[in-house]
Amino acid sequence: MTEKIIATNEALALIALLREKYGPIVFIQSAGCCDGTAPMCFLEGDFYLGSRDKLIGHIGDVPYYMHESMMPMWEGMQLVLGVSEGRGASFSLETREDKGFTLVAKKIKN
Repeated sequence: MTEKIIATNEALALIALLREKYGPIVFIQSAGCCDGTAPMCFLEGDFYLGSRDKLIGHIGDVPYYMHESMMPMWEGMQLVLGVSEGRGASFSLETREDKGFTLVAKKIKN
């Protein structure tokens, strides 16, 4: 079975750096506007998970949650977490490293 979310090597390296510096982290992709529709990285416990935030997978040992209202848009897709240079989502932890997490969707082949 194809994993719903995977990460590039660059994203895995950034995740390892963030975990080393700050401790346990979590990814959230909410249904809000603006930054909320992008992957957001928080310290574990710094973001309240609602009843409609669903675990879609793990990147390494890091959980990735998505608001259930966004799930139909990604049906039949595998999500690939990547990294871009420059500031990403303003509240996300990786902005301290002048980087931003990105998300690319690839169609899952049957």
